Amino acid sequence: MGPISRRLFALESRSGWIAIAILLVIGLFIVPALNLMVPEGSLFHISTFWVATLGKYLCFAILALALDLIWGYAGILSLGHGAFFGLGGYAMGMYMMRQIGDRSVYGNPDLPDFMVFLNWDSLPWYWWGFDQFWFAALMVVLVPGLLAFVFGWLAFRSRITGVYFSIISQAMVFAIMLAFFRNETGFGGNNGLTDFKDILGFNLSQDSTKVGLYVVTTIALLLVYMICRAVVSSKLGRLLIAVRDAESRVRFLGYSVTNAKLFVFTLSAVLAGVAGALYVPQVGIINPGEFTPAKSIEMAIWVAVGGRGTLFGAIVGAFTINGARTYLTGVAPEVWLFFLGALFILVTLVMPQGLVGVYRSIRSGELKDAIRRRIQRVDV
Repeated sequence: MGPISRRLFALESRSGWIAIAILLVIGLFIVPALNLMVPEGSLFHISTFWVATLGKYLCFAILALALDLIWGYAGILSLGHGAFFGLGGYAMGMYMMRQIGDRSVYGNPDLPDFMVFLNWDSLPWYWWGFDQFWFAALMVVLVPGLLAFVFGWLAFRSRITGVYFSIISQAMVFAIMLAFFRNETGFGGNNGLTDFKDILGFNLSQDSTKVGLYVVTTIALLLVYMICRAVVSSKLGRLLIAVRDAESRVRFLGYSVTNAKLFVFTLSAVLAGVAGALYVPQVGIINPGEFTPAKSIEMAIWVAVGGRGTLFGAIVGAFTINGARTYLTGVAPEVWLFFLGALFILVTLVMPQGLVGVYRSIRSGELKDAIRRRIQRVDV
């Protein structure tokens, strides 16, 4: 195993798993305790707003893991993963809209408010079944997975790779965005789905429900990480790395590159759909804005900043970028986009392996040696 491969699997080390265990304890026990058990006036109290915000970051971390699985390990840069995230979110949003019943503005137990406003007579067939949670959960997985399977089969079978795949994936998410913006499509048009009341009988406005969603999302992030780690540590993972580095050689050796890519791309889409389903009840809305190509591009920036091909780096990048967004959009909203662009350029030119790569270089002494060699060149 070469130096690059050793870096890829470094988080299987004891120190890596200890770090994950510490983060899990903080996420599952300390944060909920500081919200529910510590009085609001205390310095150590974490407000429900920040619990919900952290829950949103966790959803983004799951999404970043899904993208890193295909980009970092298989070399598939998808700029349309917002499609799978949004479809999973809409599936969960449709379930919660059906749960509103006669508590809606118009008091119609059979139709969502936007359908009543548009004078729809009956519920469209593709809304059937969403009054049941099990059906909605199935659609969260099935719809993004089926779309990814069909799209990936057509693309990989045609051997579309590199920038061409990125372009057509972006075209896919843009087409879905245009469809969902239209009122006649039946998904709320520009306003999307909102005004949710509860989920599985739990009131979404209560602090305990928000903390519960946060805990569920934390557990989901751990499970997704374990799934991704199992994939990349297996023979399939080594095959994906080989495909990323030398696809033509892998084909020459007789391996089915198309099947390997199709499996990991479909799995990634399913994970992105799960992230979207967990995201919607915590933010209280889902609209076509989640399908904008800019959102999908930003996902790639999360992975690049954290460290592509490391999994853990994807989580770090998602939290770092979105934490910076929350801070900068509050104190200097006009600076945010410039900061994001500058950070991406900095990572591309100076930190190609992201923040995790910088940390590993510092720990191993590689960064110090590189600086010393650069100084010696200047002196000469």
